Amino acid sequence: MLQRNPTSWQRPRWQQSLSEAIKDPSELLNLLELPVDALTLSQQTAGQFPLRVPRSYVARMRKGDPDDPLLRQILPLHAEELEFSGFYSDPVGDLAAMPLPGLLHKYHGRVLLITTGACGIHCRYCFRRHFPYGDANPAPDTWRSALDYIAADPTITEVILSGGDPLALPDHRLAELADQLGAIPHIKRLRIHSRLPIVLPERVDAALMEWLSTSPLQKVMVVHANHPNEIGEDAVRALRDLQACGVTVLNQAVLLCGVNDSADILSALSESLFRAGVLPYYLHLLDKVKGAAHFDVSEMSAVRLINTLQNRLPGYLVPRLVRETAGTPAKIPVRGPEPGNVISEASGTLL
Repeated sequence: MLQRNPTSWQRPRWQQSLSEAIKDPSELLNLLELPVDALTLSQQTAGQFPLRVPRSYVARMRKGDPDDPLLRQILPLHAEELEFSGFYSDPVGDLAAMPLPGLLHKYHGRVLLITTGACGIHCRYCFRRHFPYGDANPAPDTWRSALDYIAADPTITEVILSGGDPLALPDHRLAELADQLGAIPHIKRLRIHSRLPIVLPERVDAALMEWLSTSPLQKVMVVHANHPNEIGEDAVRALRDLQACGVTVLNQAVLLCGVNDSADILSALSESLFRAGVLPYYLHLLDKVKGAAHFDVSEMSAVRLINTLQNRLPGYLVPRLVRETAGTPAKIPVRGPEPGNVISEASGTLL
């Protein structure tokens, strides 16, 4: 049986790995055999949104390569200090959709619960990098109000656990929350959004699999991989273990300049995911969060990439290209021009 209050000497290995995550940019560059002056690091942004990356994830980076696509996702650079019009601290309207602290109700039929502000890795393009986790306190005592809100609305059939990263919480707390949600008659599905099965595959351990296997709710996990280099054999095993627990596993990626803005890379990502039994779900246009403008890829370029993927891959391996816009009732599909129209590469307009 899952122990709901494990003692300190029973601390899981994944928690130890998280505690040993790299937080010093100089240490990271030293491990990667890169001179400190090889990249324009920003002490200011590192202070506001610190570096945090598991050592096992760093092991997948190419030594001596300042343009490694995994390194680019997590290293605080001077480019984050630059101000750009149209980039905001709350780009998707989370705060306006929060009827209770830590509970987001944007879309019909489902709500999102901010379970924690902690993450196993700090991605520099994170749309919640400025989120006021202190005000939207995701402590267990606030879950009661959120659970009451959910129980009072029979139109809600799905609860999404997010953060931060919900899998940064210990399993006894997650199991307790899942039990409470499972006791609400109209809740049918539990969805978990997590990057940890990708960046720290050891997080998928016996304790996690135990409570996932025993929950009566339908379970969906949306993982987050942006590049095929993130999906090694350990990640494949973790993803298959989740499926063995009855979890439907999907992937969402973010289109990032200098990371995966290539049809070859996106094709390889889809193939790597499917090898692990995971279907590509969404390819997001960058949420325009302040500090991440250097990752932005134009909509026109994104449409070209998706069109190329559609010509290369079976349809089930082509993710849906979407953007999230504050105040809309759903994510917005991004589509190319109508058949017969051609986009001018110079102007981006229809000819």
